[in-house]
Amino acid sequence: MKLSGIKYLADQGVENIWKNKMMAFATFCVLQISLLLVGISVLFYFNMNSMIQGLNNQNEIAVIMNEDATDETVKKVEETIRAMDNVHNVVVHSKDEILENTLESVPDSKPIADRYITDSDFMPVGMSVTVTDNNRIAETSDEISALEGVQYARFYYQIAEFLRELRRVVSLIAGAIIIALAFVSMIMISNTTKTSVYARREEIQIMKYVGATNSFIRMPFFVEGMITGFFAGAAAFFITWLTYSSAYKVLMQQQYFMMAFGAGSLIPFGKIRIFVLLAYIVAGAFIGALGSVISTRKHIDV
Repeated sequence: MKLSGIKYLADQGVENIWKNKMMAFATFCVLQISLLLVGISVLFYFNMNSMIQGLNNQNEIAVIMNEDATDETVKKVEETIRAMDNVHNVVVHSKDEILENTLESVPDSKPIADRYITDSDFMPVGMSVTVTDNNRIAETSDEISALEGVQYARFYYQIAEFLRELRRVVSLIAGAIIIALAFVSMIMISNTTKTSVYARREEIQIMKYVGATNSFIRMPFFVEGMITGFFAGAAAFFITWLTYSSAYKVLMQQQYFMMAFGAGSLIPFGKIRIFVLLAYIVAGAFIGALGSVISTRKHIDV
């Protein structure tokens, strides 16, 4: 087909949108809603995973050094722990910090401590170790415990198990919801596209009777579906942007949320904006074009 012919068919596709405004608008709305349902579900799943990871990072291994450990020994142990492949971060706590935290955990101990405790030299140095993979926290804890100069390394096993199970449940539920929404969305899009094409079945059949080829008939519908899907994807992106940014702002202002999950547990929209935009536009244009082409097949075979 010549370039001029392709341009003519593309122009026909654009013109068809204007001629059939109501059906084009119906297709646009269904595509937009479908993309929003799936897109927001996927973003929710990613953020849930990020929040669980935020909790993982707070499930620390408490390391207590021997009371007679020298500064050199503490430094060597810290460097060894940092070099472990599953370690995310290491924070060293001085003897003064350990003493202060111990006194805070015992009710009404401050007056007695002020009277009888003059220094913190008898306290051991401690470390807080966060891991990258919470599934390997027990293995990492055992490695740290085996280091020379370490009295013990402990972690909350129940928390680790809870987070592991929570991640598994969230993945299963979110995966099932996304698949279900995608399936329902495809049915909605298919039915709407078929209705749009059915309304112009006589036009298709007349073109077929006068000798138009299948590709000649399908091209305007292809262009129409692609343009409609493109704008539906763009609209879904802007709605997602506004909704996501508003929710993000509200959650980041919640002090208890920040304390529980950490400041970096939610994904800022600016960090994923380009990927979301491309996903919406490409998916919208592809689904719109493909749905239109497939729906014309029945009426072309006359």
